[in-house]
Amino acid sequence: MEYLGLVVELLFFGLGLYLYLLVRGFIRPGSEEQRQQLDTFRKKNGWWLRILSLALMAVMAANIYLHLMDLMSSQ
Repeated sequence: MEYLGLVVELLFFGLGLYLYLLVRGFIRPGSEEQRQQLDTFRKKNGWWLRILSLALMAVMAANIYLHLMDLMSSQ
């Protein structure tokens, strides 16, 4: 059960990383219409979404570190 929490934390960290890369423009959608919609969304909401994704990654990185330290100390 302890490992399930670690997996969930890794998934949330991955979600934050995906959002950050999406907002920065490193991940591009396939079609031209989706690309234009994403560019419009990025111009409107890019700044705060970038800050929130970085905050999510920072919190999850701390949680992962603490979780791993807890798992290693309990053995």
